[in-house]
Amino acid sequence: MDDDLAAALARLDQVFAPYPRRAVLDGCPHCRPATPVDEDDLFSLTLRLGGTVGGRDDVKSLVPLLFERMVTSGELDGSIVLSKLTKERWRHWPSAEQQAIDDYLDAVWLSLLKQFPSRIGAFSEAAAFLDAAAMTGNSIGRYLAVWDTILVPAADRHLAQLVNEHNFAVARRRDLTAWLCREVTIDRLIGAFEREHDAVWADDLAMAYDLLSWQPRA
Repeated sequence: MDDDLAAALARLDQVFAPYPRRAVLDGCPHCRPATPVDEDDLFSLTLRLGGTVGGRDDVKSLVPLLFERMVTSGELDGSIVLSKLTKERWRHWPSAEQQAIDDYLDAVWLSLLKQFPSRIGAFSEAAAFLDAAAMTGNSIGRYLAVWDTILVPAADRHLAQLVNEHNFAVARRRDLTAWLCREVTIDRLIGAFEREHDAVWADDLAMAYDLLSWQPRA
């Protein structure tokens, strides 16, 4: 874990400290009994958290733990966890809490782009992060803009992987498709191929370039 991501996690601990974590969360009186917070099975908890189990303060109390596990293990689904923020209307939370979450997401994204393959727990690839981040209500445009500035081989490999696995016909990914189909993205791929043509992953770059070459320009 890099220093910026570690600092973002520490900031989450600090900002959400006023919400003490309860060992047992209240359940819906009609359909769910009280539920212990089992750190060995957080995935099951996230499926019900803020719905049939626990309330907004419980969600806030678990943000540091869940966000830490998202980057240190593969046990959680990033889209499920981050969707809790939208359900709990996090853009109406105090500004310090919103900023700490934004800073965390920015740090995760930067860390992911700078290493290939990803070693960021629930975010095994760029597409997984972008899908999950979109669940917060944030525009993925902010993350794509950052990608344009990260000019390192790892970020190029993530780009090739995303293109090669992308379904260009999926309507909900229209913004991402438009970003991929820009001339600047195609130029980036061919430039990366020219620099890395002797590398074992050069074929991935060439395949991505060929795929984009057949797509309509944004």
